[in-house]
Amino acid sequence: MTTFHFDLVSPEKLAFSGEVDQVDVPGVEGDFGVLAGHAPVVAAVRPGILTIITAGKREKVIVLGGLAEMSDKGLTVLADVATAIADLDRTKFSETIKGMEEKLAEKEGSELDNAIERLDHFKSIENELNTTAMH
Repeated sequence: MTTFHFDLVSPEKLAFSGEVDQVDVPGVEGDFGVLAGHAPVVAAVRPGILTIITAGKREKVIVLGGLAEMSDKGLTVLADVATAIADLDRTKFSETIKGMEEKLAEKEGSELDNAIERLDHFKSIENELNTTAMH
């Protein structure tokens, strides 16, 4: 399989840099997979789980928004936050979700809609973390 270069960058660090077979990205307009030779694209990234596939191994990273750009140089994801699943404090993540739920009552209109959408993404991540396939 032909590989391509992939960089996952967050404000804190370069989370991943190297040659990969495939990257599955949680996009705002739907999840999408990137292989070598993918057409150039720029896409918004939603909170979700990004999967990096190299030599048959899958590495899953939680991203909380950002931007993905595929060019002739490879794929770059500039993530607001990028956390390897092994490094995630699940208790703190659950507490974040509870805090988001409690703050919903303070919001209205489009602000409420955006808060509910973000909460749904976080709950989706939590649900995927709790499935047996993730352990």
